[in-house]
Amino acid sequence: MFARRVSMHLKPNSVAELTQRLEKEIIPMLRKQQGFQDEIMFVVPGGMEAFGISLWERAENAEAYNRGTYPKVAKILASVVEGTPQVETYNVSNSTFHKIVTPVTA
Repeated sequence: MFARRVSMHLKPNSVAELTQRLEKEIIPMLRKQQGFQDEIMFVVPGGMEAFGISLWERAENAEAYNRGTYPKVAKILASVVEGTPQVETYNVSNSTFHKIVTPVTA
């Protein structure tokens, strides 16, 4: 399993709009992506910082999303985000929600 973490600085008073855009526009787009598993969004109390974690079956799925669909998502987020969201990627080592298969190394 693979994860993308997107962190962002929010414009003042934009948490409600962020939530609405996620529910109505972004999550439906994610669900159409091959290998997409889950999206979790976190907002710091006070609403000035947020980050989302998306989980993917494989790194290749997340990379295809990053090249193809993520630029559209970034445009949707532009109305609520100050500056450019920062993207980080991770291999997922364990999860209580998802069964993780760890590759066996010799």
